[in-house]
Amino acid sequence: MQLNNYIGGTWQEAGGADYTAVLNPANGTELAQVRLSTKEDVSLAVKSAKEAQKKWALVPAPKRADFLYEIGRLMKEKKEHLSQVLTKEMGKVIEEARGEVQEGIDMAFYMAGEGRRMFGETVPSELQDKFAMSVRAPIGVVGLITPWNFPVAIATWKSFPAIVAGNTFIWKPATETPMMAYEMALIFEEAGLPAGVANIVFGSGAEVGTAMIEHPDVRVISFTGSTETGRHVAETGGRHLKKVSLEMGGKNAVIVMDDADIELAVEGILWSAFGTAGQRCTACSRVIVHTDVKEELEQKLVEAMKVLSIGDGMDESVKIGPVINQKALDKIHGYVGIGKDEGAKLLAGGHILTDGKLVDGHYYEPTLFTDVKWDSRLAQEEIFGPVVSLIEVSSLDEAIEVNNSVKFGLSSSIFSRDVNKVFRAQRDLDTGIVYVNAGTTGAEIHLPFGGTKGTGNGHRDSGVAALDVFTEWKSIYIDFSGKLQRAQIDTD
Repeated sequence: MQLNNYIGGTWQEAGGADYTAVLNPANGTELAQVRLSTKEDVSLAVKSAKEAQKKWALVPAPKRADFLYEIGRLMKEKKEHLSQVLTKEMGKVIEEARGEVQEGIDMAFYMAGEGRRMFGETVPSELQDKFAMSVRAPIGVVGLITPWNFPVAIATWKSFPAIVAGNTFIWKPATETPMMAYEMALIFEEAGLPAGVANIVFGSGAEVGTAMIEHPDVRVISFTGSTETGRHVAETGGRHLKKVSLEMGGKNAVIVMDDADIELAVEGILWSAFGTAGQRCTACSRVIVHTDVKEELEQKLVEAMKVLSIGDGMDESVKIGPVINQKALDKIHGYVGIGKDEGAKLLAGGHILTDGKLVDGHYYEPTLFTDVKWDSRLAQEEIFGPVVSLIEVSSLDEAIEVNNSVKFGLSSSIFSRDVNKVFRAQRDLDTGIVYVNAGTTGAEIHLPFGGTKGTGNGHRDSGVAALDVFTEWKSIYIDFSGKLQRAQIDTD
């Protein structure tokens, strides 16, 4: 199977000479071939999007929303098929894949509702016989760059608000997960989305991503990925005076206080740390535990980790699938070596798994370190795999200080039954998302998603806040006095 670009409502072969194979990380089998695109392919997509946007912006927002309702219906109808493609391509277990596809369905219906809201403001003018209001206006052509770990959910967080707001878009999916973009293009086509509104260009970040960021007719770039790459996107986009929205890395912590429900905390840590094999920007990578319950938590975590089933995500009984590729496997294992060198104590895991059915995939054993220093590399740097560090503290103040010590600021969590501790924590934890008595993952689509510091640049995916990325505010003054009235001057 060869995947082609989707440009202007038609399937077009990319102009590049190189191909890349899409491999199932569970067993190494080839799923598809993708021809990589060039700068010229991006230019064709931008031209198509620019032409389509002129007409699309004139379609009333409730009518634009009708297409999202249909897209959501089709996604719901094809949910199991999409979920299976996702698992085979990315590796996450089928239960999680179904949840991710559901998130896209929810976003379709939620953003379709914004077609009849998308509120502006009417305010009184300081002058007589004058009307003042503000409205949201589409920006034009937007560029979407999405990662491999949530190839459907994150794409819908970006594309659906762009669509309902009256923009058209160019979408560059990750090279590891182009099949989900292909499946979404088929849905856009079946839903009757006008040609040129959605354009998908397969290729590398260096070639396709750079061309999108530098193209003068792409006015917005929405990027999710690493902090290092996001910084480059911001720098390049800034030189071209583009609006740039970034959602990047995380080094998220679960705080377990001395009054916590330990059994519940263990469940929350396991789900947050090892779901998606730890390949989430919201994954729990640190557990900040009060000294009074440290030993109990360690013992219960180790026991619970022993029964986690690892294997091909298509197996309904499996709880942890493979990591995305060999490069990720090597990086994770490298950090385990770093942890040992730094003096952390390895309680569980720490091995690449190659036995039996796992031999042809990319599997890493769920790993738990304890006695980790808060300022060590293991506790400060994003690993993006199933590795957790336990850091001991003696008070809530110390726990908050350790949580806030990293350069990221996406998600944090606290387990406590003390309402006063909870309210202090939710105020003082410097992350964009805070959970209480739950893990660090599990965002809902009607709230803003994003973080502070090295995680983002102030914008948010999801929720009504997503419209801020894809719209401009336009202020409108209507003077029906029949004479010139000057603001701040003719007010007496």
